Amino acid sequence: MTDTITPPATAAPATERPRRAWRPYRADRAGRGWVIGRTALLLAGAVLTLFPFYAMVVLSLKPTGPVTFPDSLLPWPFSTEAYDQVIGAKSVLRWMGNTLVYSVVSVVGVLLFASMAGYAFAKKRFPGKETMFWSFLAMLMVPYHVTMIPTFIIISEMNGVDTYWGMIVPTLANAQAVFLMRQFIASLPDSLFEAARLDGCSEWRVYVSIVLPLIKPILATLGVFVFLWHWNDFLWPLIVGQSLDMRTLTTGIASLQQENVPLNMLLAGSVVAFVPIFMAYLIGQRYFQEGVSTTGIKG
Repeated sequence: MTDTITPPATAAPATERPRRAWRPYRADRAGRGWVIGRTALLLAGAVLTLFPFYAMVVLSLKPTGPVTFPDSLLPWPFSTEAYDQVIGAKSVLRWMGNTLVYSVVSVVGVLLFASMAGYAFAKKRFPGKETMFWSFLAMLMVPYHVTMIPTFIIISEMNGVDTYWGMIVPTLANAQAVFLMRQFIASLPDSLFEAARLDGCSEWRVYVSIVLPLIKPILATLGVFVFLWHWNDFLWPLIVGQSLDMRTLTTGIASLQQENVPLNMLLAGSVVAFVPIFMAYLIGQRYFQEGVSTTGIKG
């Protein structure tokens, strides 16, 4: 008699749940409504922002005559009469030259002194450094108009009225620029500066060979801002540049309103004043985003 071996009973395989068919993601009605509303809001904001520029350019290209709305906002008829008169005027060319000198020299001076001060406050050790830095930074709390009259009195006593240096020198001490430089330089590794000093580099060599190449992004970003500030500055050049030959574009174009100059010429002058600052942004935009993103508030 042979023994029969019965194999062990195996459990019945569990039935798997049927998988739900994959469906592409579709936003519900509320989500679609939010996207449409946000897009419409952004488009409305863009139109409101760009419309003044469009009106300025279109009206500057109109022939001299009465302005009627909304017909004058159409791009025809087209005429460059106003630009021919603005560019051909000697006074406007003089004002543009004054504005370039005021803006470019101020940019160079502010970047030079702010980078030096920022390097000292970020990497140097000397008594009273923090107190001096925060006291200097407290200048941001003081309204600009409060110090304008004492500054003008000092410049006037030094015979700086109607001079380039009288317009430029008071703007070189920029607390905001020093703060941004200090925050950026503080993020640089100390090992670079220690290695340079071990190699026998002087402080000036460290500043020129290490600091300046590493802070190009913030230099470009801050340079664009400072150029815009000075190019669009109105009140200080109006007070210091009192003669016709020392006016800038902002004060000169504003003075044309008192001489019954046609509207198309005023707007043509505004377009001419706008082009250089737009070009300055295009030139510095490769560093602009990097400088803004990497400049943070660090201790």
